[in-house]
Amino acid sequence: MGTNLNLNANSLFELLERFPDEASCLKYLEEINWEGKPKSPFDRSSKVYRMSNGMYRCKNTGQNFTVRTGTIYEHTRVSLRKWFIAEWLMVNDPRGISSYQLARNIKVTQKTAWHMLHKIRLSMQYANINELEEAVEIDETLVGGKNKNRHWNKKVAHSQGRSHKDKTPVVGMIQRGGLMNARATTDTTSNTLSGLIRCMVKKGTVIFTDENDAYCQIAKEYLRYYVDHSRKRYSYGDVTTNRIEASWTHFKRMIIGTYRTVSRKHLQNYVNEFVYRYNFRGASNCSLRFNCLLLCSNPKWTYKEVREPSRVTLDWSGRKSA
Repeated sequence: MGTNLNLNANSLFELLERFPDEASCLKYLEEINWEGKPKSPFDRSSKVYRMSNGMYRCKNTGQNFTVRTGTIYEHTRVSLRKWFIAEWLMVNDPRGISSYQLARNIKVTQKTAWHMLHKIRLSMQYANINELEEAVEIDETLVGGKNKNRHWNKKVAHSQGRSHKDKTPVVGMIQRGGLMNARATTDTTSNTLSGLIRCMVKKGTVIFTDENDAYCQIAKEYLRYYVDHSRKRYSYGDVTTNRIEASWTHFKRMIIGTYRTVSRKHLQNYVNEFVYRYNFRGASNCSLRFNCLLLCSNPKWTYKEVREPSRVTLDWSGRKSA
């Protein structure tokens, strides 16, 4: 097809120059997903016929399809050009973009922009399913308003310290010099933390935590070092959790500065968005973050899955799991 995958676009203006119409977006998406050879989403081994109307037909199933079939772009009236702009802004703006701002930027309704952004965030799960090893820092943060800032009749009793009665905990893990994983959880008990660590951290890895007693259970399986924040001690030579704690600072800036407030139901989506950008923080070329997101556009997400993101998630192989 002759499409140049070396996008070399480091600004939104250059992106719009590169994709002036819908045809150029379709051609690029075909090249990056199919590598020049159309593949059926219904049967990857099937022979594919090109049809005169720009569609393709799967020989084995007899079904017609385009490169949008089976992706987040299927069954949407929004042009690919607008999708590309939304994805570009999502991956390259360090604090994200609100649905109201995106709606103004690409001339769609706020409701449409909201669904687009959440479909993109669901696809960003691919960057949040890494197996961590060697040396991993682990910490939790709480997302929710401060009790002292609430009106007197909205204050929540006994919500100090590690209590999450009025907040949602997020557990994060960073491999030193490597990738990050993070999950929104219902609690931070020993069983919950231990289960997440076993799932995401390779056996034999050295873990670094704070003094939280909930990590004592997993210390029987992993070599654990901890810093005692209660005594205002934040490092003992190489024993520190400064990396994961610094990441929470940026995460909170995204939530407070851009989104203001997020629901418990959709918090994991915002965590996925942050982790995606964090794991691509070292990419010097904006196009790399954009191209990787295009490759994450499978599978498609239904209306119910967007509204109720807990219904379906991605397993470690990147497939949908009920």
